[in-house]
Amino acid sequence: MPRYKLTIEYDGTPYVGWQRQGQLPSVQAAIETAISRFCGEAVTIITAGRTDAGVHAVAQVAHVDLQKTWQGRKVRDALNAHLVQAGEVVSILRAEEIEQSFDARFSALRRHYCYRILNRSSPPTIGARYVWWALRPLDAEKMHEAAQQLIGYHDFTTFRAAQCQARSPFRTLDRLDVTRNGEWIEIHASARSFLHNQIRSFVGSLAEVGWGRWSSDDLEAALEARDRTRCGMVAPPQGLYLIGVDYPI
Repeated sequence: MPRYKLTIEYDGTPYVGWQRQGQLPSVQAAIETAISRFCGEAVTIITAGRTDAGVHAVAQVAHVDLQKTWQGRKVRDALNAHLVQAGEVVSILRAEEIEQSFDARFSALRRHYCYRILNRSSPPTIGARYVWWALRPLDAEKMHEAAQQLIGYHDFTTFRAAQCQARSPFRTLDRLDVTRNGEWIEIHASARSFLHNQIRSFVGSLAEVGWGRWSSDDLEAALEARDRTRCGMVAPPQGLYLIGVDYPI
């Protein structure tokens, strides 16, 4: 049974998230329905990261096993045709046959996310659903300096959702960089895996630093408290993108 690796782009706005949830619209259900219409197979696709409602992806990765061997280009084009016909905002960027040992979730070495903030007094019009509009000035340099305290292996209880199902709150954060380019602030985060709402919790807490409500020491104290109530606001989902997943060569 051939296995296919799919690289996927989607606008998360109309979906309840990646994961199939009954009859509610999800990215997973959209792709599985397209596969069924393409080759008549009822399948379950496995993904590298189950993004939340409203979160976008420019390079999500999933795998699926099909009964028949197809050219990757044929799989890509057929699925896209059915996705477009159904009015889905999901696109298969690449489809390639891959060895059975590949697992989109468990083979992943590192996941990369970007959070985008438009920091200006005027609200956005074009692309408003793809960015967090923060009208009060943010000090990106202070945010970046504070963010470095979160790098490394920590108990991230403060920065995970109360309903997070992960067995352990411990994670190793490899990167958390904050940069500004004019009115735009980007926060890049990389780790092997993340907890539920971890990045959005980081962003909201770093915004407290950027607005001068918190100091860098306050952020460190929140981390060390291991207490969800010590987290800052949770940033809205529309600014968050899954931008890449690393696998062994």
